[in-house]
Parts: sequence; C-alpha cells; structure tokens
Amino acid sequence: MEINNIKSQKEQLIVQNVSHSFGFSDILKDISFTLEKGKVTSIVGPSGGGKTTLLHLCAKLLTLETGKIKNSFTSSSFAFQEARLLPWKNVLDNISLGLKAKGIKKEKREEEAKAIALKFGLEEDDFYKFPKDLSGGMKQRVSFARALVINPSLLFLDEPFSALDIGLKKELQTLLIKQIEEKQLSVLFITHDLMEAIKLSDEILVLKAEPVGHIIKKFSFDLPKIQRDNKFVYEQTAKLLSDETIINTFELELK
Repeated sequence: MEINNIKSQKEQLIVQNVSHSFGFSDILKDISFTLEKGKVTSIVGPSGGGKTTLLHLCAKLLTLETGKIKNSFTSSSFAFQEARLLPWKNVLDNISLGLKAKGIKKEKREEEAKAIALKFGLEEDDFYKFPKDLSGGMKQRVSFARALVINPSLLFLDEPFSALDIGLKKELQTLLIKQIEEKQLSVLFITHDLMEAIKLSDEILVLKAEPVGHIIKKFSFDLPKIQRDNKFVYEQTAKLLSDETIINTFELELK
C-alpha cells in the first residue's frame, strides 16, 4: 500500500538524531543515517533493540518524538513480516489496493496486478483465490506484488523473508534485486539474518539494545548485488561473525 507521496529533486531518506520511548522505557537514542536513491540499507541486531520501531518511525507509522526524519522519495510502500492481506478480497484485488487508491481504473489496475503477479511466481489459477486458500509462501508473493505494483521509489521491509523456506526466500530476493537494479529502487529493511543483509545491502547498520537502542557500527559493500554469489556471502558472513562488535551485539561468544 502507498504510504506517502512527496515530490523532490533529490530522493533520499535522512534520519538525524532520532530518539524514541514508549512511556518510561527508552527504545532508541541518537540514531542518524542517510539512505540514497537506488541504495539498500539493512538494520540488524538482536530482538528488543528497536529495529521495528525505527522502521515504523521512518515510514511514518509512528509519531516522531525527538530528532528529524526527512523523506524526499516520491513514493513509498511497506511489506510486513506477515502478509497482512485483506481476507475478503481475492489475489488481484489485494495486489491492486494501492492502484485503486491512486484512482486507476479497474481494467488498468487488473492488468497491472496480473502482470506483476505472474512476475512473482503466481499463476492465472491463483488470481481469484482468497487468502484462506493460499499457502504462506503464496501470501508473501502477493504481499510483495502489492508493495511493488505502485512502482515505489522507497520500499520498507520488516523481515519479509523470515518465515519462508530457503528456495522461496532466494527466489524473492532475486526478484527484489532485479527491481532494485532496473528501477533504482531504494530499500530500508530489518532482519536478524546476516547472510540476507550481506546479499541485499549496500550498508548494514548494527543496532545494539543496551542500554538503549543505538547504532554501534556500520558495514558497507561495493560489489554489485547481482554478482554476490554464495561464496561471497559466506566469506563476508564469516568476517562479520568474527568481528568483535557483532560478537558482543549478538552475544555470540562461547560460554
């Protein structure tokens, strides 16, 4: 679904000195980073560190308390960990929700919904099925198609691959990389999976929870995503797992 529409000459997401709390509990402190057009930034860290809170603040799903967030991307969309499909709408209607919100006529939005559904591995027999008739993997395909059918400039991802089997995860990641390369799509996503972050990201932000969620280190990767084969991902993962910051943040040291 489309969540904003801002016009600007230079598209970027700028986060400056952002802090947040829920009641008396401090969740985030002094977070700053910039996401440029066509780039992918992932946020990794253990549970409870504030990753989802930060993502929701950037997507304006939460009210900003302290600091500044400037989103000058022309449009953005969000894919959640759960597919969050409307149970009373079929596959095509779920995919075309954002197109309908834009005022696109039914014939045109169905045409676009069918095209992207096929691209994401759904079949014509699936078009008029309802969510109750779909597997978990099929639901996630619909969720991605819904997020991307509006051609967003910025995509927010909240661990969308975490519940998928390895084959489907690889397939959807490959499709996402194609969208990034072909359409200069920018992505901000959170994950617990370092291999996933290395495969998809230009920059990884490590968020540590103690005492309050804050960025403790950044890692950058220059090799084009399309060239990142299994060997590259495994080698870079091994390097990260031997990094003292990663060891301490994820509490990987042997007891």
